[in-house]
Amino acid sequence: MAGTFSQIYIQVVFAVNGRTNLLQKSWRDEVFKYMSGIIKGKNQKPIIVNGVANHVHLFVGLKPSMSLSDLVRDVKNNSSNFINEQKFVRGKFSWQEGFGSFSYSHSQIDQVYQYILNQEEHHHKRTFKEEYLDFLKKFEVEYDEKYLFEWYDE
Repeated sequence: MAGTFSQIYIQVVFAVNGRTNLLQKSWRDEVFKYMSGIIKGKNQKPIIVNGVANHVHLFVGLKPSMSLSDLVRDVKNNSSNFINEQKFVRGKFSWQEGFGSFSYSHSQIDQVYQYILNQEEHHHKRTFKEEYLDFLKKFEVEYDEKYLFEWYDE
């Protein structure tokens, strides 16, 4: 879009289907690099992609030419296909439906980057469920419990 200038920074969070701990350390970085490539391929800016065994955080500089839902759909679909083609897991891998997204200002980029970079450390102290619910409360996102991810005892 000619004459359109923007700086939109979005953190996206989504989970493995069933919240299962399937993203193994031995190949997780390869998947995160693949996701970054998908984001770049869509002409968007991957700032950092990281996560733990059961969920992923994307931090993206989003251009208004693409809807966030379309970008997340493409990242999830293509990365699921990649994981399945590489046979990283037994059976069929998939992501849970839906995602959380949270916007930040330019001055918060480093803080969010560091938070996502240190996911392993954060999740020694709190569960994904606690983290996700904290995001929803902090950003004052209204939600209905029945539409949240499937939660299993952590």
